[in-house]
Amino acid sequence: MSIKPENLARQELIGLLAEVEDSTNPSLVGLSGLVVDETRNTFLLETARGIKRIPKQNTSLIFTLPDGQRVRVRASILISQPENRISKRMQRTRWKL
Repeated sequence: MSIKPENLARQELIGLLAEVEDSTNPSLVGLSGLVVDETRNTFLLETARGIKRIPKQNTSLIFTLPDGQRVRVRASILISQPENRISKRMQRTRWKL
């Protein structure tokens, strides 16, 4: 199954490019890099300044999909163990930028 804005929350996010659009921690805003790992509450981004841990709570991210589409996501809706997200019921929202 290909990654589309509609099914992003149910997909593997490791390997996607991500940029922190908004966060309660202002030092994280603007960071961008490759998602190299994901836990229940955080993403690990490989940035130009090394690996940074980004909390999912109170953070908005822009993911770049393999086809080039950019998708804005409130990361708090992704709080879950990645392997359990596939069975979670997700609210229908607009994902595209």
